[in-house]
Amino acid sequence: MKKLFMITAVLLAFAACQPPADNSANEMFKKNSATVMAYLKAFQAENIDYTIFSDDFVSVGTSFGSQKDQSLQEMIDLDKRMMAAYDFKLLGMDSLILLPGVDQKTLTMNGSVRYYGLWEVTKPATDSTAAKTGRLAGYESFDFNEDGKIRLQQIYGDAGSLFQYLNSKD
Repeated sequence: MKKLFMITAVLLAFAACQPPADNSANEMFKKNSATVMAYLKAFQAENIDYTIFSDDFVSVGTSFGSQKDQSLQEMIDLDKRMMAAYDFKLLGMDSLILLPGVDQKTLTMNGSVRYYGLWEVTKPATDSTAAKTGRLAGYESFDFNEDGKIRLQQIYGDAGSLFQYLNSKD
């Protein structure tokens, strides 16, 4: 019994000497997740506050044949053209699960945010064409700078085929 008491006392003393767990990466992830959710809602509402992006922002060119990445201004210009031509809805937005990203070298949480989602994109009807809708499953990730602004965004999904379908004559 005495031996068990000694072992328990040593273990408790050892546990008490451990530094408190660093929760900063989790807190940073929560804060950045709120930014991502606000962005996704604003994108669908076509009312984006681009001040959430850093001045050195880059949107990684992941599409087939992409020759370069986009700057913030190039993304803003593309967003305007896309929003004028299509309606975007992230299905399951209320149950969307945001996942933490990790540093590639240390494999520890780094505040980045990612998700897998299903986008529904509609080309509205015109006087001569009916509305046309397609769905795109994709993966999107966001990296943040030390000020909590989005500095890198990348989207993976077959958007080329989706827009080819939406703009086809059939």
